[in-house]
Amino acid sequence: MSNNSEDVRTQALKKIKGEVVAISSPLSAERIKNNVFPVIGEGNHHADIMFIGEAPGEKEAATGRPFVGRSGKFLNELLEGIGVKREDVYITNIVKDRPPKNRDPLPAEIEMYTPFLDRQIEIIKPKVIATLGRFSMVYIMNRYGLAEQVESISNMHGKVLETVIEKQRVKIVPLYHPAVALYNPGSREDLKKDFLVLKDILNS
Repeated sequence: MSNNSEDVRTQALKKIKGEVVAISSPLSAERIKNNVFPVIGEGNHHADIMFIGEAPGEKEAATGRPFVGRSGKFLNELLEGIGVKREDVYITNIVKDRPPKNRDPLPAEIEMYTPFLDRQIEIIKPKVIATLGRFSMVYIMNRYGLAEQVESISNMHGKVLETVIEKQRVKIVPLYHPAVALYNPGSREDLKKDFLVLKDILNS
């Protein structure tokens, strides 16, 4: 890859960051009031896998980084378990500012922030999108032509779906959110098994 292509992607992602920082929304007002950060995303701008969660938590908003709390530690374990370095993937959320008290994102909040996510996907051009949790699963499947296949995440997790984004074939793999595994040991084992699906895709 040329340095020029890296520059183009980095600059495009920086532009998104600037727009999110400047956005005017109820969640951005909370961010300013609490003196915390939006969480844009981080990782390899040429990543084969892009992980998409739902929204930042308290530690994420405090640092401006995705998945740095307890669920982030488990995500790191899962990546290590399949021999993938965190810095080689790209990690983001559908909503870029923290909802108060870590509540679920509202439909209007998802609608406001997902155009930034759409652009991140177009810029990074991942071969695999791994959704973490039901909100990102439903959004991505609806957005990219898989709406008719949407079921509950308990039925969808670990399945491999295919779609086309910007003329490129992309695999979509719904996964449980790592936070679920913190209070549901069964989900922890499901996530470990489902990450082996990602390993198989990368090795194929």
